[in-house]
Amino acid sequence: MKPWQQKWSLVCSLLFLSVSLCYSNLTCKEGHSGPTYESMQSVFALQAFRPAVNLSNPTVTNISFTLYAVLGVNEKTQILSTFLWLRLYWHNEFLVWDPDVCDGVTKISLPVKHLWSPDIIIYEFVDDDVSQACPYVYVNYTGHIRWDRMLRLVSACNLKIFSFPFDVQNCSFTFGSYMHTIKDVRVSPALTFKEMSGNSKRYLEASGEWELVEILGETSILKFGIDEWDIITFWVIIKRRPVLYVVNLLIPSSFLMVIDILSFYLPPHSVDRASFKMTLILGYTVFLLIMNDLLPSTANGTPIIGIYFSVCLALMVISLLETVVITNVLHRNSLKYREVPHWVRVVVLRHIANLICYRQPEDMQPPAEPQGGKPERSDGSSGSQIIQLHDITMETFPATMPELQQICQHLGELRGHLTSLQKESELQDQWCHVGYVLDFLLFRIYLLLITCYAMVIICMWCIWISQG
Repeated sequence: MKPWQQKWSLVCSLLFLSVSLCYSNLTCKEGHSGPTYESMQSVFALQAFRPAVNLSNPTVTNISFTLYAVLGVNEKTQILSTFLWLRLYWHNEFLVWDPDVCDGVTKISLPVKHLWSPDIIIYEFVDDDVSQACPYVYVNYTGHIRWDRMLRLVSACNLKIFSFPFDVQNCSFTFGSYMHTIKDVRVSPALTFKEMSGNSKRYLEASGEWELVEILGETSILKFGIDEWDIITFWVIIKRRPVLYVVNLLIPSSFLMVIDILSFYLPPHSVDRASFKMTLILGYTVFLLIMNDLLPSTANGTPIIGIYFSVCLALMVISLLETVVITNVLHRNSLKYREVPHWVRVVVLRHIANLICYRQPEDMQPPAEPQGGKPERSDGSSGSQIIQLHDITMETFPATMPELQQICQHLGELRGHLTSLQKESELQDQWCHVGYVLDFLLFRIYLLLITCYAMVIICMWCIWISQG
């Protein structure tokens, strides 16, 4: 620094110190209440200077606020809109007077635009402040200033919506000076965090969707390069009231799922079961389209209730596909006289049936064998008797009458037809057994998944209640 610059800096410092000492106490005239207008003008002239006689002493700013309302939560843009009653305290060493000389006046109001005010900002602020400005401050005779502000705060917040609608959000409000470092401006809470939390709860009791849980905070130092800023961070913990979403989302979805579960009691080979399930899927899809606006959406997460709806829709589709497959199994394979493969018998009829504790219905049990060890025919005669009659007739009497030979031929054709009918009936029973086992398996899996999701939602609701 050049010599003339050093001299000029010294002169300015002495001039500012002399002016500060001259106006350290305001004057009052006899017959006037409070400091005189002339002495106030002298203080207003020092607006551009930090109000400290010794500039090495930092100006302490005390901060408190009352959370009046939660205006909205935008999960997609991760923005929280709130309305605060903000209160700032600081000390102006130039605004000091003796109340005994000034007719007992201890407090006056002055325009804030004529006084120095700390440049306290909220670091999470992401929009312009459109709230109504308060143009006045209260000044005590000791020089302590109180500035009450109404602040519409639009702040960035890391919103976690996985547990929606039983979610609890923790958003931070960081207060600190924008320009002045820790050597010039210090910040501290004006009230305890418990007092701020209690004041806010009184005003948020009937304030819409959100409920205040607690306000926490701490003071810290923000370092950026070689400079340090004194900051104070408040954590505002709020939780959502889920009744609206339980009534409009969970309960209707549960009704549709219960109806879909009851549809498993319809016969799987019935065509009405497939059409019934398709109607349910159509109704559930319309329900999701109508309720889509109530579900929050973000690029980095999906609420568990959205996953629940997707799984429910997927289960409905799978149950419809299962009905189609079983219908195909019960009709197409039996008509083509296909035997049930050995691996299907082992996997489905033995292992899966034992796993799900499935018992074969009595009307699907295989026919019991007679004492002779050979199955009876549907016409009351045994198969061996028909074979013996045919063999005896064709071999013992080869030269019989043509009428008797024709009767024997018809009996052989009848025997073949009865054999084919028995085989078809046996195949149909076997494939019906396979279809019923698969149907019961999907029904048990369906119930298991729905029960698990219901337990998860109930546990989340209990956790939400315990956090109150």
